[in-house]
Amino acid sequence: MRDHARNTEIPADWDRRGLPGWCYHSPALLDLEQSELFKTHWQIACHVSDVPEVGSFQCFDMCGERAIILRDDTSEVRAYLNICRHRGSRLVAKEQGKCTNALVCPFHGWVYNLDGTLRGAARPESFPQLDKHEFGLKPLEMEVWHGFVFVRFKPGPQPSVAELLAPMEQELSAYRMAEHVPTDGIWTEETPVNWKSIRDVDNEGYHVPLAHPALQDLYGSTYADEPYVDGVSRSDGRFTPTKGRRWAVRNYKKFTKPQPHLPEHLHKTWMYYGIFPNAVIAVTPETSLFYQEFPVSTNKSILRSATYRNPVEDRQQRAARYLAARIDRETVEEDIQLTIWSNESMQSEAFEGFYLSDLEYGVRSHHDHLRRILPIYNVETAPDEDGLAALNASMTGTPDQ
Repeated sequence: MRDHARNTEIPADWDRRGLPGWCYHSPALLDLEQSELFKTHWQIACHVSDVPEVGSFQCFDMCGERAIILRDDTSEVRAYLNICRHRGSRLVAKEQGKCTNALVCPFHGWVYNLDGTLRGAARPESFPQLDKHEFGLKPLEMEVWHGFVFVRFKPGPQPSVAELLAPMEQELSAYRMAEHVPTDGIWTEETPVNWKSIRDVDNEGYHVPLAHPALQDLYGSTYADEPYVDGVSRSDGRFTPTKGRRWAVRNYKKFTKPQPHLPEHLHKTWMYYGIFPNAVIAVTPETSLFYQEFPVSTNKSILRSATYRNPVEDRQQRAARYLAARIDRETVEEDIQLTIWSNESMQSEAFEGFYLSDLEYGVRSHHDHLRRILPIYNVETAPDEDGLAALNASMTGTPDQ
């Protein structure tokens, strides 16, 4: 496999401004984002290893929608809305678990087979005859890509996952991610910022030298970002030859070792692939992981992530994986603080907008993707909240729903 040729070229006359500050604290805009970005674009729900056996399930909540990923009695992975067809109760309350051979609604006891069909209602004599398919669980659009389970709550503009992520295919196939197994499960954390502030920080490495001492120690000036193109971006950092000044980095470089299934240029590289609008798949020699963010309100978001490992690893690899996780967690905490500081400024009347470095073109290209979906982002001053959706619809030439 050939080394990836970095695509870091940017237009000579690009506009260095980012989104206007009002876009970070508008409830009406957030409603549009939830409907037209998050629900219509592919979202990573879990990995197939999170549902390892028949009856295993993993729940996934986002922007008011509820999904359940389930392995049916033929071992096929399926995705349904986590909604009972009777009264809309949450069918499965736990985040993850295993059911024996059926799903039983905790509200009134309706029972569903693992293939989603209705097995029966409690007190069936009180209902007309219920068709098992008509009253079965609602399936979700789902696709599995290299072990990661993607779902989409509404039809949207993105092609299939395989087509969308084709630029990643050759490079990431070497990691054998479909064979990976969970480490510490899926974790979530609430943070007091707009979701776009999280993405703005994550979409550029200009801040790494000062804000992330461990990453700077790990790969320093070798780190490079590529902009979003057709919904995906790529960044990588290649280990510096120094031993490392920080304890975790020094020992990680000591314990990490070539993986026989990886080509040489990936033996000492951390890579990050952005997936528009809100997710990243990252890989190290020891792990694959995803992370994403979802809006709760204009100034509250959920961070969600999980890490997976090679199915067989020795003590040295486990030590390297622990140290990589330590470096990564330190980076997450540093980024959270940066997002808080940045997001605070968006509500200040003194904030005059972004002025981006060439090294921050990933931020601009992500913003350009947003503008193509919702042209209201192009309005420089905050529009009337009540008329925002109608104004956006007029700019797209589509009727306001």
